[in-house]
Amino acid sequence: MTDLVLTLIGPDRPGIVEALAEPIAAHGGNWLESRMAHLAGKFAGILRIEVPPSNVTALVQALDALEQRGLRVVVEPSTPAAAEAPRRIMELDLVGLDRPGIVREISRTLVAHGVNIEELVTDRTTAPMTAEPLFRARARVQLPASADVASLRGRLERLAGDLMVEVKLVEPEA
Repeated sequence: MTDLVLTLIGPDRPGIVEALAEPIAAHGGNWLESRMAHLAGKFAGILRIEVPPSNVTALVQALDALEQRGLRVVVEPSTPAAAEAPRRIMELDLVGLDRPGIVREISRTLVAHGVNIEELVTDRTTAPMTAEPLFRARARVQLPASADVASLRGRLERLAGDLMVEVKLVEPEA
């Protein structure tokens, strides 16, 4: 089987997932994992599928034809994960008054410590008492096994003070 990663975007409407699932199944594909969401009137997602190698070209053509229905799909071959040193999984939670640059500053600090962001979910809501814009982020991150977690937490705490947000870096709940 050939592993493929698909990204998609189009105007949100009923039937988008079915429109995508139909050609995948029709070409012998198997839907393995996905993340999809409605954002600002659009439906966007990423998914991983496997398909028999002999059906890849026909499947890609069928997915390209979905653009006529307003759904843009990009297909990329998946690359096998290279053997790497053991890594530690943690969760990062952030909440605070919204302002430009929060994601940039946090991600800059994480990358400086060799941390990889595996998944990031953010949103902006209204603070309950003040009605000011409140930014929230939750990330699943991978730290190198050799990472100094205390040093990373200290740096994140200093940055949180500068940004006037609350940041927590915790072990995931089992």
